[in-house]
Amino acid sequence: MSLYQKLPDPILREETRREIKARESYHVLKIISEFVEAGEELHAIQPAVSIYGSARTRPDHADYLFTERLSRKLSDAGFSVISGGGPGIMEAANKGAFAGKSPAVGLNIVLPHEQHGNPYQDLSIKFQHFFPRKVMFVKHAVAYVVMPGGFGTLDELFESLTLVQTGKTPSRPIILVGRSFWQGLVGWIQEQLLGRGLISAADLDLFHIIDDEDEIIEYIFRHYDKINEELCSPTDNSWTLGL
Repeated sequence: MSLYQKLPDPILREETRREIKARESYHVLKIISEFVEAGEELHAIQPAVSIYGSARTRPDHADYLFTERLSRKLSDAGFSVISGGGPGIMEAANKGAFAGKSPAVGLNIVLPHEQHGNPYQDLSIKFQHFFPRKVMFVKHAVAYVVMPGGFGTLDELFESLTLVQTGKTPSRPIILVGRSFWQGLVGWIQEQLLGRGLISAADLDLFHIIDDEDEIIEYIFRHYDKINEELCSPTDNSWTLGL
């Protein structure tokens, strides 16, 4: 049976097709404009480290306080700190960097609930779409620090792992903070993904669990010292996430 036999007849009226084309073309143009505008502003803040984590972590929680201290140290060491611009871990990341020597950057997303911009942003960029925002997290950072979080944090973690694994972005440190939080997931990855041959043993080296602030910074610096200027600010765009 052919495709046209499986589809309704007629597939779509010509008027409907024109309406969809116009609507989707406008939608694509809005996404492109977010790429262009954000890319221009973020080019100036490199080198940077992206920090992911829950929007629901309270300011008195140990994860919040750890993130704030780490971000301050990263900022004073010369790294801009990129977060999602909202509350929780995102706020802690911006707050620490805001008090430091390098910029605190917030990639804010417009959501019906939960997300509101925190006041600790030297550079605040607002996105309507997750896609360009997620690209900016990855493209403009030399390392990714992943604090405990929910679905959004897991999404950002696995996207970063996939992009590095497939070579769509150069190798970057992917650091998980909170051994007690992440160890169960890591064990499942080892048992189920590696055990079933769904990933290779080398893929387990794409991420590391580190719970010490100074060790995290040292690890990032070791990587940063090894990469050349072409990888930090590539002149050829062939590697940029396959776009």
